[in-house]
Amino acid sequence: MSTTVITVLLAGSLAAGWIDAVVGGGGLILLPLIMIMAPGLTNAQALGTNKFAAVFGTTSAAITLARRIPNALGALRWAPLALVGAAIGAFIAASVDQHIMRPIIIVVLVAVGFFVLLRPSFGRDSEPRIMTKRSWTAGAAIILAIGIYDGAFGPGTGLFFIMSLTALMRGDFMTSAAWAKILNVATNLGALIVFGLRGDVLWLLGLGLAITNIIGARIGARMVLGRGAGFVRIVILCVVVIMAGKLTYDQFFA
Repeated sequence: MSTTVITVLLAGSLAAGWIDAVVGGGGLILLPLIMIMAPGLTNAQALGTNKFAAVFGTTSAAITLARRIPNALGALRWAPLALVGAAIGAFIAASVDQHIMRPIIIVVLVAVGFFVLLRPSFGRDSEPRIMTKRSWTAGAAIILAIGIYDGAFGPGTGLFFIMSLTALMRGDFMTSAAWAKILNVATNLGALIVFGLRGDVLWLLGLGLAITNIIGARIGARMVLGRGAGFVRIVILCVVVIMAGKLTYDQFFA
């Protein structure tokens, strides 16, 4: 690879790390960038290398947030389900018809965007509920499903974690972001294990991308802590618009 290609990929990984740390969706930047700048790679190699970088970035963001957000480590009880779900998703990734998945995700994203826009108090006012056995069971099913989605398709996993956790626990975006990062580490790791065992990870390239991904993630996590739930809400709306636009373009015009 040329110096220009490597520089562009490193910069893209930094931006992806920042977005992932705040709300998720960094894969929509880095994954297409890898495919464009390194067209000789297979889709599986691009996915695997992207996951390798993302594991490091999300881990860095998770550690930063967990140190400052109370009870963030509560997400660990769901982490094994997230990991298993992502591994399952990675196994079935090759059989997923993206032309079917994209319209579904576009509709979900638009619905999420309107919900956040029309409910300005959602994720800002914290009224934590007491988690019952039924709530934990429902949460486990949701986490497993999102894990499978991340392994098989991926875009916006962090966003879906944040929205689901906020609705489930009636907490704020800050707490949900911390939980989401921990669960996202698990999904990235689960998918990476599968891609790694299949030989679909370019480890040297992935290492370089991981370094800049960590830098972006640390910047993003600190901005979340410094600016609060209102900042997360604004970024969620921006990411929803960008993701919906990108997926719509891929579906109908690419």
